[in-house]
Amino acid sequence: MRAVPIPELMLEPAFDPVGSGRDAIGASAVAGPGLNIRHGTILTLEDINVSFDGFKALSNLCLYIGVGELRCIIGPNGAGKTTMMDVITGKTRPDNGVAYFGETLDLTQMSEVEIAQAGIGRKFQKPTVFEALSVFENLELAQKTNKSVWASLRAKLTGEQKDRIDEVLHTIKLDGARHRPAGLLSHGQKQFLEIGMLLVQDPQLLLLDEPVAGMTDAETEFTAELFKSLARKHSLLVVEHDMGFVGSIADQVTVLHQGSVLAEGSLAQVQADQRVIEVYLGR
Repeated sequence: MRAVPIPELMLEPAFDPVGSGRDAIGASAVAGPGLNIRHGTILTLEDINVSFDGFKALSNLCLYIGVGELRCIIGPNGAGKTTMMDVITGKTRPDNGVAYFGETLDLTQMSEVEIAQAGIGRKFQKPTVFEALSVFENLELAQKTNKSVWASLRAKLTGEQKDRIDEVLHTIKLDGARHRPAGLLSHGQKQFLEIGMLLVQDPQLLLLDEPVAGMTDAETEFTAELFKSLARKHSLLVVEHDMGFVGSIADQVTVLHQGSVLAEGSLAQVQADQRVIEVYLGR
């Protein structure tokens, strides 16, 4: 396993921050301890290229996410949204380009485990919970603790850990279902539980892939309120196709097309962009 990069020993990215997109939205928000966010930017992607057997999934992709920002990513199928998240989480290595978490953590040099431990959490479209375990046990298992067999056998929740689980249960509105097997939850409740499983790890950046797919209107409305309450405490990057949901939560919207940024701005701005209409909204 690669060693986790040590901020004091790492070089600054080779670009001039003055006047660039790295001075992103959210500079006044507070990041977690140990993460250098001097310019208010928690995630920097610059000139990222990824090719699969000659197909260019990402092409000179540049993206900047501010501390405490809630950013929505939209775009047609095949635009590169999933590949982008794969690069951020270390699942896919870019052919070239810059990917930094904060100012000093080079994501291209870190393993998936190291990236998760550094404070980036990812939720996939299909909820992945332990259906035979209770809601409480799912959250207990998800906590950021030593996962070795011996440590797990001897593990006992502290009062602080129990309080944190209780807080998350209240946040995701599953207080009354804490002892229910996760397999008996509705689709939406499983989505909320998986979000809770991320929250107990106290991530600084949350990547959420189509979180309201298959939800009822009421569940979608609650998810919007949940995400807005999480913003500022966390940075959120949400990939979604539901434009109503996007409009209800986004600080800013980025449109991807053919592996690069086509447009960026408020939802109203990108919806009025003729290029976006032609390649995505007009379909």
